[in-house]
Amino acid sequence: MTLTTAAHVAATPPAQGTRPPEAGSAVGTLDAARARSLEVEARIAANPADFRVLTGERPTGALHIGHYFGTIANRVRLQQAGVEVFLILADYQVITDRDEAGDLRGTVREILLDYLAAGIDPDRTTVFAHSAVPALNQLLLPFLSLVSVAELDRNPTVKAETAATGGRAMSGLMLTYPVHQAADILFCHGNLVPVGQDQLPHLEMTRTVARRFNQRYAAANPYFPEPDALLAPSPTILGTDGTKMSKSRGNTLPLGASEDETARWVKRAKTDAERVITYEPDARPEVANLLTIASLCTGRTPEQIADEIGSAGAGRLKALVTEALVEHLRPIRARRAALAAGDGPDVLDILARGNARANEIADRTLEDVRGLMGMVYR
Repeated sequence: MTLTTAAHVAATPPAQGTRPPEAGSAVGTLDAARARSLEVEARIAANPADFRVLTGERPTGALHIGHYFGTIANRVRLQQAGVEVFLILADYQVITDRDEAGDLRGTVREILLDYLAAGIDPDRTTVFAHSAVPALNQLLLPFLSLVSVAELDRNPTVKAETAATGGRAMSGLMLTYPVHQAADILFCHGNLVPVGQDQLPHLEMTRTVARRFNQRYAAANPYFPEPDALLAPSPTILGTDGTKMSKSRGNTLPLGASEDETARWVKRAKTDAERVITYEPDARPEVANLLTIASLCTGRTPEQIADEIGSAGAGRLKALVTEALVEHLRPIRARRAALAAGDGPDVLDILARGNARANEIADRTLEDVRGLMGMVYR
């Protein structure tokens, strides 16, 4: 599939003669997504300006090392490679499964500090808030007309997220979450989305929305790209209890934690009863998790680290992981502390600047969509 070049696509509709996306090209199978990700990585290396990435998170709490190793470091990598990156703080999505949003302003500020400390550059990456871009959210209305209730009902990610609420009734916002995510991605003509494999169904919905809009309203000159998945290069980081790191489980290590807090977190991490340290992700996931963290911090392979520790046991492993984490995160934490103390721009001013750019792009996209749908009355 030929990707629509997105470096300037928000300023004008796609050029006449742009090749339409291949309707049958799906990202739903993991093997296909992995193969496609490898191809996309090669294209990024050759022509980074051909890509516009949209990604982000719900501002439900402080970012942790799972976020850093799983997503943030990759965003910085893409930014440094020359890819245009948009980061959405999806504040509306905080209330998909809860009655109160909490201290959103405080949480958003903390996340912005983490972003800047980790290397996100607001001159090259646009950071904006969901609720601050009305035209983006208005795209939800025409997009909802392109999908059926049955398609929304069977989305596996929505089902999994709803099951995690402990029997809470599904809200309409949760049901339509995949379509809202399509609006998040397509408003800026994003054509590349870094995801974990559990997010592939959401991205497939975005591709479906883009394809159906083009077929219905822009068949001669497709307007929206069908974005590709870029599978996360790093494995999932487990929490202290051996399950996926999650703020709701209380098993995380915040990115801004102190060195002492880091040492205590590693000390609480589960291992197993085996004395000799080996890297066996399937048979020994907790030990493999600690070896993976050390590997991500040092650049050495998990197998090399395991061989070095050998029969020295879990105590030596945890000491090594603590040292590696502290040293790797030291400059990030120093930058974060300086920013929090007022050394540098106010992070909320940076967000306001990103909101303004996102609004400019979203307004133009909504105007184009209205034109294609015959809803311009002047």
